[in-house]
Amino acid sequence: MLRIEKLKHSYDGDAQISYPDWKVEEGNHAVILGNSGCGKTTLLHLIGGLMSPKEGTLEVAGENLGSKSDVKLDRFRGENIGIVFQRPHLIRSLSVKENLSLSQYLGRKKTDGRRLDEVLSRLGIKELANRKIHQISQGQAQRVSIARAVINSPKLLLADEPTASLDDENCKKVIDLLKSQAEETGATLIVATHDQRVKSEFKNQLSL
Repeated sequence: MLRIEKLKHSYDGDAQISYPDWKVEEGNHAVILGNSGCGKTTLLHLIGGLMSPKEGTLEVAGENLGSKSDVKLDRFRGENIGIVFQRPHLIRSLSVKENLSLSQYLGRKKTDGRRLDEVLSRLGIKELANRKIHQISQGQAQRVSIARAVINSPKLLLADEPTASLDDENCKKVIDLLKSQAEETGATLIVATHDQRVKSEFKNQLSL
């Protein structure tokens, strides 16, 4: 599912970040560990097709992302990758259900009301379907973010610091929720975090 070799990236004027070679097999769960500023979010964004690497090989689902144009990266991401960002980035003027329908549209999928209801039910937020984003709590918004990430049954599910502001009980719940959603859709799950509580939940670990 994921193969990284001699991968490097840099922002304009900043020092270059070099990443260790790494593999994650299809359907596996893995974690990227490291302190703030070490480059783990950048790596997650590279894997997610949100930016292109400067050097090296980055393959996702057999596709070399470094060779794709921005347009092709956008299309590939919409069709194959679901991302749970550290902040929800939901459209506040739309309802929960409309946010998910938009994700289906952007992922070049047909609007599937049954799939929407199924995902919301499994995440325990079906009753929020018609509420605007500003009418729900932060915890509920996080679940909506997970719903948006899995709505198109992606091959790869990425999560950036999903437990950073949670207590121990809710930390475990969110990781279990991400794992269960990945397993239900057959997705490979990769979590990027500095939260050491998450470390024991994953056998495949990349430390930066």
